[in-house]
Amino acid sequence: MLAAGAGWGCTATLPAWALSLADLSDADATAGLRTALERGAVAAVNLLGRTDGFLGNPKVRIPLPGYLQDAAGILRTFGLSKRLDELETTMNRAAEAAVPEAKALLVNAVKSMSVSDAKQILTGGETSVTDFFSRKTREPLGEKFLPVVTRATQKVGLARQYNEVVERAGRFGIVDAQSSRIEPYVTGKALDGLFLMIGEEEKKIRRDPVGTGSAILRKVFGAL
Repeated sequence: MLAAGAGWGCTATLPAWALSLADLSDADATAGLRTALERGAVAAVNLLGRTDGFLGNPKVRIPLPGYLQDAAGILRTFGLSKRLDELETTMNRAAEAAVPEAKALLVNAVKSMSVSDAKQILTGGETSVTDFFSRKTREPLGEKFLPVVTRATQKVGLARQYNEVVERAGRFGIVDAQSSRIEPYVTGKALDGLFLMIGEEEKKIRRDPVGTGSAILRKVFGAL
């Protein structure tokens, strides 16, 4: 009898969130997914949207566009080293300036995103929630983010610097002087960085859902 009573006592002390995935409702699974993404988006913006958020982080630092990167060695021999270094710095500064304005875009994208099978998404891997978010929102988010980046590039004079470098490189026949605009490139790279950092936050949540201090994250990710 005593053993049975001890067993009941142990069961009674189990945390309320210690459920299996099958015990979760679809509504809870979806709420957990969205909460994780919103938390990840805010963390990513706070991390990247500051001085050296991009430039000082090797994981997300934006390099010169491929055609300039490929020609960089030759361009430096023509005395363009300083110009190239300034251009790379300014690209990253533009992304850092633009990212805080993306916070509302990201959060709204999370809230408005349709989710058909949250449980399956949650169990897809350590960044499966972020990967799903990227697939669903990257293109429309990019369209909304492009004007934000364009404004930031104007403030730091990126377009002017880029055009000067490309024009001089074009004189040497190294790159096409009519190369594509810099703003879409920075936009794409900034989104890459945002999604990467959101994925890093998702990994943290999965490793320690209790430490998040969120009841829904404890419940959902604790069941995985």
